Amino acid sequence: MVPQSLYLSLLVLFLAAHGSHAQKQQQEDPCQTKSRVVGDIEYCDRYWECVNGRPELFDCPNGLVFAGKHRGVTEGCDYPWRANYCDGKRQANPPIPAEHCDWLYGIFGHETSCTRYWTCWNGTATEQLCIGGLLYNERARSCDWPENVEGCQKHPLCNDDANGNVPLGKSCNRYWQCQGGYPRLQRCPAMLVFDRRSLRCVVPPTEDCDVPTTPPSLEGDLPEGRNEQEPEEENLPPGVPPLPAGALPIPLRARPRN
Repeated sequence: MVPQSLYLSLLVLFLAAHGSHAQKQQQEDPCQTKSRVVGDIEYCDRYWECVNGRPELFDCPNGLVFAGKHRGVTEGCDYPWRANYCDGKRQANPPIPAEHCDWLYGIFGHETSCTRYWTCWNGTATEQLCIGGLLYNERARSCDWPENVEGCQKHPLCNDDANGNVPLGKSCNRYWQCQGGYPRLQRCPAMLVFDRRSLRCVVPPTEDCDVPTTPPSLEGDLPEGRNEQEPEEENLPPGVPPLPAGALPIPLRARPRN
């Protein structure tokens, strides 16, 4: 006769195994949904699509995961770190590395530079530059303020004062502003000049600069207080690094699974 304790243990194992098996059978049928596309129940880089009235299984491009119809960067797939797409799931496909790319698609840190990074699209790496004194933050996968990025050497312009101002050549209205050891190119407000002795913008004249003339605004001029080389969409952290030109959207079709 089987001891009661052993019987109960076997019963628990039996129910757990069959419960797990039943759970795996609960994959949603895309042909029964309005979107006609659903994510795979087990793998976050796969999805099911209703094709000719029958569900077919597709893989996202290598390095991307399913985000939903008309979402993500291509084919309904997105970077896995942008949201909790993989919570409770795993990726079915291993990385396919290429030069400068850990996966065929993704955004990756530069091997030697703190101000550069790589955007990889179908295995082709494009080198990108963080502008306005920002550094690439691998954890945030974006250009970020230097004080938020560990392990990068400070800029030599700011060796004397990590948070001071530095003259820019013979310019009367532009200067370097060091923030956390990295320089950002700045411009004095209208009718002020940069004083090389006090290292700030002052009312002219100074020993080096007379009253500046105010030329007509030209297309592309920066508004007062804006950093040179700092487009708003790329400079305000945290921001998402730009993709290669023409990469979104891309007419790429995932291969169906046999």
